[in-house]
Amino acid sequence: MDYTFKEKYNFEDLVEILRILRAPGGCPWDREQTHESIRRNFIEETYEAVEAIDTGNKELLCEELGDVMLQVVFHAQISQDAGGFDINEVCDGICKKLIVRHPHVFADVSADTSEKVLENWDKIKMQTKSQTTYADTLRSVSPALPSLIRAEKVQHKAAKCGFDWDSVEGALSKVSEETEELREAITQQDNERISDELGDLLFSVVNVSRFVDVDAEKSLGDSTCKFIERFSKVEQVALSRGIDMKTATLSELDAIWDEIKHA
Repeated sequence: MDYTFKEKYNFEDLVEILRILRAPGGCPWDREQTHESIRRNFIEETYEAVEAIDTGNKELLCEELGDVMLQVVFHAQISQDAGGFDINEVCDGICKKLIVRHPHVFADVSADTSEKVLENWDKIKMQTKSQTTYADTLRSVSPALPSLIRAEKVQHKAAKCGFDWDSVEGALSKVSEETEELREAITQQDNERISDELGDLLFSVVNVSRFVDVDAEKSLGDSTCKFIERFSKVEQVALSRGIDMKTATLSELDAIWDEIKHA
């Protein structure tokens, strides 16, 4: 088939195009790729799809989901070329998982609320993943996740067995405690302990975010964007006043920062 002149394409076309690109006589670059070489591409395409969701750009989201789908099919084709699983096995696996984890839809289990659905999901997941302890469920959270997201998921799973603060006040007190321990480590100039205590502080801050139902990853992202915007305004004001950012004192720049912040 001449794919150059097809008016409308579907999922099967995408699979076939990847097969052609990876086949002898196809694209040299595509043929050279491995799971490891395009790992970063997968991450980047996923985040670009997330950005489209955050900005509410439906047209861009459609495009970015296509890029994510390309990565899934690409990995499946790499596996198939090596004699492993193919895209049909990927589809088969996720379909079976969805059916097994939705017994309230495909079987006779009752679950009339979202909370009950999630409760059943966790029980079934523990059974299918051969998880026999709560610690097993914590270890199952992927280390490849962004650290803030991973910390929140681990804490959430630990809370399900009752290992949690009674209120946000306990979590806030832990932040203060970890801050003091970090201060002490810095005073001692113990780099290994500084790294350890800094991690504990960040972990405790995520605990607070969980209690107040705020996405720590998004919150930090928003604050970073806010910093960039304010920094840009500081630079503009400094230039308008003939102040060189590189030679200005911190107090000068901080004064401009406060002006912008309170404005």
